[in-house]
Amino acid sequence: MSEITPYERLGREEGIRELVDTFYAAMEQIPDCAPIRAMHPDDLTESRRRLWMFLVGRFGGPNLFVQERGHPMLRARHMPFAIGIEEAGQWMMCMEAALQIHVEPGPFRDQLRIFFAQVASSMVNVAPPEEEA
Repeated sequence: MSEITPYERLGREEGIRELVDTFYAAMEQIPDCAPIRAMHPDDLTESRRRLWMFLVGRFGGPNLFVQERGHPMLRARHMPFAIGIEEAGQWMMCMEAALQIHVEPGPFRDQLRIFFAQVASSMVNVAPPEEEA
C-alpha cells in the first residue's frame, strides 16, 4: 500500500487552489503584509496560478509548473525582488493563515509549516540592515 501524498491530503488540485487563494487573500487583508503585496502585480491571477501549479507538482500531483515553465528555479525567479527577512516573514504570515484554515493542527500541518518556512527563508536575497552601535 502506498503512502498518501501531501497532494492527496490537501485535497488534490482543488484543495491546493483553496490554500493558494486563502494565502493571497491573507496577503491582501493583513496590513503588516502590505510590503510583500506591493511586490506582486495588481492582478494576482497569474501569481495564484503559478503558485498553485508549483504546489500541485511539489506535493505529488501532476508536474504542471515544470511542464509549462521548466524547472522552478525559485530563488532565481525571485532574484529581481528585494526580499529580506521581514518580507520572508510576511510571506510566511500569509501562508500560516492559509494553513490554519485548510490543514488540521498536527504533524502534517507542522511538516507543511517547516517546508514553507524553508522556502521563504531560501528566497531572502537582501542582507539584514546592520544595527547601529
